[in-house]
Amino acid sequence: MIVLCRPDLTDAQRERILSGVRGLGVTPHVRTEGARTVVEAPASADAACCEIERLAGVDRVFTGDAGAHLATWDGAGGAERTRVRVGTAEFGGRDTVLVAGPCAVEGRDVLLEIAHAVRAAGAHVLRGGAFKPRTSPYSFRGLGPEGLDMLDEARAATGLPFVTEVMDTRDVELVERHADMLQIGSRNMHNFALLSEVGRTRKPVLLKRGMSATIDEWLASAEYVLAGGNTQVVLCERGIRTFEPSSRNTLDLTAVPLVRERTHLPVVVDPSHASGRRSLVAPLARAACAAGADGVMVECHVRPDEARCDAKQAILPEELAEIAGSLRTLDAALRGPARPASAAMNGHAR
Repeated sequence: MIVLCRPDLTDAQRERILSGVRGLGVTPHVRTEGARTVVEAPASADAACCEIERLAGVDRVFTGDAGAHLATWDGAGGAERTRVRVGTAEFGGRDTVLVAGPCAVEGRDVLLEIAHAVRAAGAHVLRGGAFKPRTSPYSFRGLGPEGLDMLDEARAATGLPFVTEVMDTRDVELVERHADMLQIGSRNMHNFALLSEVGRTRKPVLLKRGMSATIDEWLASAEYVLAGGNTQVVLCERGIRTFEPSSRNTLDLTAVPLVRERTHLPVVVDPSHASGRRSLVAPLARAACAAGADGVMVECHVRPDEARCDAKQAILPEELAEIAGSLRTLDAALRGPARPASAAMNGHAR
């Protein structure tokens, strides 16, 4: 039995919960996960769980093996999907959210030019990396804090909220002060210390699937963030590593409906990193929307051939505008009436 306590647990409530567990004839083991107190005990009878779950300060009681209880429908405690709001965009609502921008923040003027262009093309959220994970230490790895200041300026100039990657636990507080949404990249999906630290924030989190990660591993990583008390998690499918060399990765579109069956969390697709090829971005974006994705995230640059990283997959603003139009058409044709709202906006289903 796992007792997940509320983030605002008081000392008196904590002692009452421990006393209740001891009353079952077992020894409780207490640990802290972010803002949460977790109590583990070998008892698993349904009656015992119901008794403990009624105590003040208890959020959920789970039985069986530890897993992605908060991330999946089984542990969500309701039948409604989570909606996550970033600025005026809503992941998990009726319309497909379009996230667009450069792979990396390269300079003030070019970022502002791109930000205005993607807004005019129909994007809802700006993307851009201030900190970039690169395979080679000699490649351009972003402008760091200076890039965050430029993203702030782009938001002020266009009104677009922005998502940017955080790579290090030491940078979480800095990035949180600037960004509207924190991105955990594919390489860091298994960085559990970083996931726990991001779980302590209250900014929306975009969690990319690891390039070799299973669905269960992906959801378990989301659980780290949710267990920390941050309920604003959006999953991002960005392609997996296979034997096929024709594209950068293989976009696993099967993951979209599969994950929507397993979890109440929104899921978006990144066709740019999945394919690594400009010509494939638009058809894969349309396919993602048709498969049920809550959003599409693409790389866009006003002069793609001059981009300092991932130039081959960046599309032009006019191509982005065509994608935006396609998504609107598909939404109207496939999605019908608005999806049900969750009980608490920006929170997991209750």
